Amino acid sequence: MSVLLDTHIFLWALLEPDRLSERQKQLFVSSACQIWLSPITTWECLLLAERNRINLSPDPATWMVEARQRTGAREAPLTHAVALRSRQVHLSHQDPADRFLAATAAVYDLPLVTADERLLAGQGFPIWH
Repeated sequence: MSVLLDTHIFLWALLEPDRLSERQKQLFVSSACQIWLSPITTWECLLLAERNRINLSPDPATWMVEARQRTGAREAPLTHAVALRSRQVHLSHQDPADRFLAATAAVYDLPLVTADERLLAGQGFPIWH
């Protein structure tokens, strides 16, 4: 099984694992699960760190590289196909990061693991249930 992580799921797994459901926690310990991340997640994490909403030590860039290594996350490339699909997914809001994550899930057929109600209510991309 392969899944794409929403940014908050990635951060919760590494910084606040108690916020994850038991089922979500299993994704990180299962050898049968392949975890994917979008570059949008890296971008969002860096923005959150710049705004002092999260602390990524020793510095955000190093933390991101090490975090991807620890989770074994693969990169889901941001492509023209993803950009085009970002305008075709059905979401109740226009948050560009959410649109790119949903589009990435659609293009790569990777169920999106999220706890975000706005994404869970979206259409046009696979959601991990």
